[in-house]
Amino acid sequence: MQPVDFTTLTAACHEISASWLPARIEQVYQCDRYTITLGLRTLKQRGWLEISWHPQAAHLCLGDPPPRTPDTFTFSQQLLHQLNGLALVSCTCIAPWERVVDFQFTRRPGEPALWHLYVEIMGKYSNVILTDSANQIVTAAHQVSPQKSSVRPIQTGQPYEPPPALTAAVPTLSESQQRWQERVSLVPGTVKRCLLKSYRGLSPALVQSMVQVAELDPEQSTDTLNPVDWQRLFYRWQEWLQALDKSQFQPGWTVEGYTVLGWKVVEPAKNIQELLNRYYKDQLNQQEFSQLRHQLSQKLNNILAKLRLKARTFEERLQQSDRADEYRQQADLLMAYLQDWQPGMKLITLPDFHSSKPVAIALDPEKNAVQNAQNLYKRAAKLKRARSAVEPLLAEVQVEIEYLEQVEAAISQIDKYQTSEDLEALKEIREELIQQRYLEDPEHGRRSSSAVSSTNFHRYLTPGGFEVLIGRNNQQNDQLTFRLAGDYDLWFHAQEIPGSHVLMRLEPGAAPDEADLQCAADLAAYYSRSRQSEQVPIVYTKPKQVYKPKGAKPGIALYKQERIVWGQPQQANQYLRQAV
Repeated sequence: MQPVDFTTLTAACHEISASWLPARIEQVYQCDRYTITLGLRTLKQRGWLEISWHPQAAHLCLGDPPPRTPDTFTFSQQLLHQLNGLALVSCTCIAPWERVVDFQFTRRPGEPALWHLYVEIMGKYSNVILTDSANQIVTAAHQVSPQKSSVRPIQTGQPYEPPPALTAAVPTLSESQQRWQERVSLVPGTVKRCLLKSYRGLSPALVQSMVQVAELDPEQSTDTLNPVDWQRLFYRWQEWLQALDKSQFQPGWTVEGYTVLGWKVVEPAKNIQELLNRYYKDQLNQQEFSQLRHQLSQKLNNILAKLRLKARTFEERLQQSDRADEYRQQADLLMAYLQDWQPGMKLITLPDFHSSKPVAIALDPEKNAVQNAQNLYKRAAKLKRARSAVEPLLAEVQVEIEYLEQVEAAISQIDKYQTSEDLEALKEIREELIQQRYLEDPEHGRRSSSAVSSTNFHRYLTPGGFEVLIGRNNQQNDQLTFRLAGDYDLWFHAQEIPGSHVLMRLEPGAAPDEADLQCAADLAAYYSRSRQSEQVPIVYTKPKQVYKPKGAKPGIALYKQERIVWGQPQQANQYLRQAV
């Protein structure tokens, strides 16, 4: 993940100062333990200033409105108490080449600052600290005790001290190429490493793009550069410093990430705020997506392994109970041929009643024939009772396995992060597993009590122009089938195979042709557990013929009056490219 460097921070602060200051603070909301948003209102616009001290993604930019869930964090409440209604009048770095921004708040523009909000963008040491006009710390996102850092503790009531000053040389436009070249090449090494060690204000991403746009290899040794190479590199160096000096930035997307200098841009960005908001939102979502998907997959694998072991145990007990009739038959034979028994016998062979084939019966030599027969009768009765007890337990476990395999199939369909809807679909699965008590709630007490119905289904169009909706998880499947489906729609599902519910929306009087039905069947096959098969049986019927058994888990549905069409998962690719 590309960190915010001094250049990016300077560009972001310049844009905020030019377009959003002064602004009135209307709200403070903490989205998570690393991010707060300040509600800003100017004479022309309203927006949300997002400030993050995430260890890998610390940044600040104008972002999206916060979610409508209760804010239970103390830090945001303390900020709101002190800053609500005040004017944000300044957004500047505290010193040249330092990645610490000082947000100043007053009652009205032109008055001395009452509060300072210091935003320190320094990787894993990032922090947000509120001080009063005398620079006494009032609160901090992350307090640091003297035991953790004797160099720079950060605690309430102490005076605010800036981070230790940087020791590398300061880049200047007035420095000559000869002096700059001498400094960079003093200790031979790779171009990238020498630049980073020689000057402050640089980042690996900035140096990488600077060297590459100068048509050089960042890993190339400084000893191998010729005068023309040094001249090209110095030109880009000056270009960077001029952009900082004149505050002229060109934000855009690159193959590796983003830039604010216009170097190696593959797609220009509207502004720096949109650039940073989109980049870090996508990066953090992708990180959370990967972690959550791995967590859910591991949990499901463990639960299913235990349930399948339990099911095998029950099946083995049922197989043993099949011997109940055999034991009863042996007891009957023993009672019928009491005269053949002799004291001390361990085994007796008697003819079968019907086939006259010999039947070997193991005996307890300490007991007589009647007592051995009684033992066999008891064993047969016990096995009969075991069958009546085990059968409902096995059925219960099988229903549970079927449900979790449906959840597992839904997770397997969300195989990579593409949009924020993919992450939301995974979060819905986690919420469902929490409600079903397969997972513990990590945010107990912070979760909103009112669940919002999800509608971010997969959407496609058939060749005839009919819309096809596909659920991403069990919650969406239920929403699709039992709330959204109309009387004229058609419902599709893989036959006896875990998969998504598929709904073809039809207007009154509309009739899909064979190509439309095949399209929906192919999509239903693709979004099932049999995605890798050549053909998958797909059932379809009217939504009114689909019902949920009483007490059934999410996503479970029964159907009747169905028809079958064979879906071809591999043919679904032609429709996936036409997603709505």
